[in-house]
Amino acid sequence: MKARLVAGLRSAWVRLTGWLRSARVRLIGASALAALLVGAVVVVATLFAGEEYQARVSVLAGPVGPQYGEVVALSLPALVEVARSPSVVAKAGTAAERVSVELVPASGLARLSVRAPSAGQASTEVTAVAAAVVEADLLAPAGRLRVLDGPTVTRVAPDWPLTLGLALAAAVAAGVAVAAVRHLRGTRAADGVRAALASAGVRHPVAVVPGDDPGLVERLTVLGVAARRPVRVVAVVPGVAAWAEELAEALPDKAAEPGDGVALVAVVPREGARAELASVVGARPADTTVVAVVLA
Repeated sequence: MKARLVAGLRSAWVRLTGWLRSARVRLIGASALAALLVGAVVVVATLFAGEEYQARVSVLAGPVGPQYGEVVALSLPALVEVARSPSVVAKAGTAAERVSVELVPASGLARLSVRAPSAGQASTEVTAVAAAVVEADLLAPAGRLRVLDGPTVTRVAPDWPLTLGLALAAAVAAGVAVAAVRHLRGTRAADGVRAALASAGVRHPVAVVPGDDPGLVERLTVLGVAARRPVRVVAVVPGVAAWAEELAEALPDKAAEPGDGVALVAVVPREGARAELASVVGARPADTTVVAVVLA
């Protein structure tokens, strides 16, 4: 009775530690950590990029002579290049890449915009650009540009809705990538085990079970009962010997009942030791059947 109680406690302990070390729990934890880190990097990068403001002012073409419509239709599109020309940006004290022009079709209206690190700088520079564009007298002699109103300033960066959306998307992508990589690593480990078993002459299907599977003890018990043989747990390298002994003690008594031959459960590291696995399995007695390989 006491031995059965001790075996039950050991089995429960193995289940608990197995669940805490389970592939699913570790996978969720690693994916969540990767997602959190990547999302944080995106947010921090946005913070370090600093604020940016955009000031906008409108200029309107008005007639002062004949052939106004034709002159405006031909000349107003050139305002895009004039506003970003070296002479204009030099007068305004800004840079061409920070200046943009939006033409409103069939209206003679254009919107000049300048981006800058501060609201005051953006407002000052866009006012200077508008003044330089009006001074260029692009539509003479048929028309003239005039500034409609004062500049309006808006903050364009950081754009927090966009930043949070990008951070969320990057976090999801990172989490999925980590999960995919870990899944591929697990698949490669199982493939290496099966190749080692094949090289040792094992032709029947063998279960490859992660050592952190919460249902490990139950699965091995079922395999032992199905094989109608006592289960023997063997570590293929010294590094997993203690783990193999703990697993053997956690198996219920009925898995060790006398029978014809032995059902072998080999315990191997998750990475490496495939040659040792082939050697141990290849040296098994004729009455020993390999039923499972556990990745510790």
